[in-house]
Amino acid sequence: MSNKQLEICVGSWESAMAAQLGGADRIELCDNLAEGGTTPSYGMLLKCKKTLQIPFFPIIRPRGGDFVFSDDEFEIMKEDVIACKDLGCKGIVIGILRKDGSIDTERCAHLIDLARGLEITFHRAFDRCNDLKKGLEDIIGLGCHRVLTSGGKEYAFQGLEILKSLIIQAGPRISIMPGSGVKEQNLAQIAQETGAHEFHTTAKIKLEYGIDATTDLVFSTFETSIDKVAQLKQILSKI
Repeated sequence: MSNKQLEICVGSWESAMAAQLGGADRIELCDNLAEGGTTPSYGMLLKCKKTLQIPFFPIIRPRGGDFVFSDDEFEIMKEDVIACKDLGCKGIVIGILRKDGSIDTERCAHLIDLARGLEITFHRAFDRCNDLKKGLEDIIGLGCHRVLTSGGKEYAFQGLEILKSLIIQAGPRISIMPGSGVKEQNLAQIAQETGAHEFHTTAKIKLEYGIDATTDLVFSTFETSIDKVAQLKQILSKI
């Protein structure tokens, strides 16, 4: 049996349920996916805790944009970590950079200390750090469990050689999880060429959900597809 795992990034309750029903191993729970993901609401966290059977890791990110945060934003992040731990979340997703593009090890260490006992994923802020090799060593030193990365490129399939080199550098010390643009059409290639064991995607499709009675405009959204998740899991099971 394959030991490869599939993490689904979701931005709504409907997508969280679709990820679970499709057979995902874990959820990255976000709000505002169009901005790269921000911290979900307390109500969403509570609903997921009461209902989901698979682990969900909330992202700790107070806003979109860059990953250099003010003192006030950092205070908000600390409170969000405490809330996630108090609710019984299994893990969190973090990422903070300094102005020079290096990993902000001091602030990250503070969040990790507050989250003691939870799994820690370092998100794609890593792809914007000024030195991926040095950044990876910093993240390993922090004690993170995995790094979500596209190899410094826009999409993971564009960074296959870099992802492979990061996985070799990491060895057994940390999991390198390819993400961004991972789809059923390229998942097998990404897995085979990088040697990764965990993979991250939204598995989303466009859905129309209503019409504005005054303008006749059709509202649409992107949600995780049960069928796509199941297909991705099936692909991984054969590798």
